[in-house]
Amino acid sequence: MEKLKHNERELKIIKDEVAEMWRLVLSQLQKCKQAYLTGDAELAREIISREKRINSFELKIDSDCENYIALFAPVAVDLRLVLSLMKISGALERIGDFAEGIALHVVEGGSQQLAANLKEDLKIETMFDIVISMLSDSFVALESENTKLSGRILQKDDEVDSLYREGKDVLAEYIKKYPEQGRNALETFLILRRLERIGDHCSNTVEEIVFYIDAKILKHSKKKQGAAENALDEP
Repeated sequence: MEKLKHNERELKIIKDEVAEMWRLVLSQLQKCKQAYLTGDAELAREIISREKRINSFELKIDSDCENYIALFAPVAVDLRLVLSLMKISGALERIGDFAEGIALHVVEGGSQQLAANLKEDLKIETMFDIVISMLSDSFVALESENTKLSGRILQKDDEVDSLYREGKDVLAEYIKKYPEQGRNALETFLILRRLERIGDHCSNTVEEIVFYIDAKILKHSKKKQGAAENALDEP
């Protein structure tokens, strides 16, 4: 019984670490949106300086998960949870990297060079809002151990993908019209690409949550979209 209590205590510590990392990454992403839309270089530098904390979290969580597996040899739901937390921390670290990349663009003055009407046409603010909501909702799904949110989150990723494709077309036309702005347009394309990849990593976290709670694998599954639609239909 004492071993079981110790087991649970160690698992809770890891979950708390992931939750703290998650809140930090969410904060980074929210600040990233503000810095990009306003051209706030000082805020962007703050984002860059905090990136090391995210990397430290991932290393610590990986180490703790490995030690937990070695010490307790978990099975069933506990094993799925530990494996999922390791992969989730990796996805969060990548999201942090993309946020840092956008922040570097702001520091270099790239966001200020983009015409306001082009920002609107590209719907960059909308893409930020969607990926922020995906990250926030997936955190709620893990904390509540409720996978009913998974369908909605995965569908939001489809929205981000659609905006990304539309944005490529908008930028292609912009380059044709203003070839002298080609470099700036290409750098802006990288912003869209980072936001699209953030959406992908948010989806990855949801897939890991579904694996942990429901023991279902959505990754690379042809039934992934169907699972998303079914989850939306649940009461």
